[in-house]
Amino acid sequence: MTTSDSGARGSAGGGRDAQLKHTGLRPGWTTGACATAAATAAYTALLTGEFPDPVTITLPKGRTPSFALAVEELTRAPEREAMAGVVKDAGDDPDVTHGALIRVRVRALPPGSGVVFRAGPGVGTVTRPGLPLDVGEPAINPVPREMMRDHLGRVAAGHGITADAELTVSADDGEEIARSTWNPRLGILGGLSILGTTGIVVPYSCSAWIDSIRRGVDVARAAGRTHVAGCTGSTSERTVTAEYALPDDALLDMGDFAGAVLKYVRRHPVRRLTLCGGFAKLSKLAAGHLDLHSARSQVDKGFLASLAREGGAGEELAAAVAHANTGLAALQLCTAGGVPLGDLVAAAARDQAIGVLRGAPVTVDVICIDRAGTIVGRSAPR
Repeated sequence: MTTSDSGARGSAGGGRDAQLKHTGLRPGWTTGACATAAATAAYTALLTGEFPDPVTITLPKGRTPSFALAVEELTRAPEREAMAGVVKDAGDDPDVTHGALIRVRVRALPPGSGVVFRAGPGVGTVTRPGLPLDVGEPAINPVPREMMRDHLGRVAAGHGITADAELTVSADDGEEIARSTWNPRLGILGGLSILGTTGIVVPYSCSAWIDSIRRGVDVARAAGRTHVAGCTGSTSERTVTAEYALPDDALLDMGDFAGAVLKYVRRHPVRRLTLCGGFAKLSKLAAGHLDLHSARSQVDKGFLASLAREGGAGEELAAAVAHANTGLAALQLCTAGGVPLGDLVAAAARDQAIGVLRGAPVTVDVICIDRAGTIVGRSAPR
């Protein structure tokens, strides 16, 4: 658990600090920050015989949180090793790794060896290309690795030596927790990834989910996939798979973050992108919303009524659509009235997506489904 944080809010006028100040929510710390704290404490104990508790680290943008140690262990035989563990505190963010115990075991290596990383129990191994790590490497991302190297280097310099050590990073119950993440689909097997580019988890930013979307695009491109699908959930994934027989690594679990998919694909194009999801969610995209979460955007029945008019609805039907209780109810009214509202929403969502892509060489189509996975609307590719 974090015990203190020097400069926790900062003075920046935008970005993460501004979001935290606006929401009043408590930030958390990434698995990478927790691993850095644990590694620093363990390496200090290896050199001095004493664990700093709490242990303070410096994050990439200068914040200096302190972490209490949950476990510590110093062994002298058969060889000298030290282990420390920190419980991840995700703050007010609904992160599946909140409460996970991140351990780092440190073993001294001969001079000139540098810092070597190993995956312990509960930390995954990369098995597919397209990630920022080579196949076979432990799933400890580049920034957390650099943070750990830097902190061990500082500790070593204080003793007049260089940092030469093996770090085995593990996560209690990590393999079980990882089943609720993207890791299996991305080819990260055996546990969690040690993540984070700033060390900070911004509450409700869902930064980990968006990062997973980006890594999913990277994996698909590295595998040579020319057609990928952004899906709002498991039902839409099944629909897309049935329609196009796409492999798992071409499916992007975009959830509510249509904008994250489109903006990343704009910079890292694939030949074709299919967006598939519930009619109500995709009606939000059709109306111009890029975040489809119910807390941040709502189905605009007035907009649906205007689409219905374009599709031939009379004023009585359009008025009924505008006052419908739900998007699905609006769809049912139009279906009964012979108006293809599902197709109209899909086409409008496709056109919004094309606008976000800003001329990127990507062909887009959209499929709307109901809760059972039945296709209720689709656009032509464009």
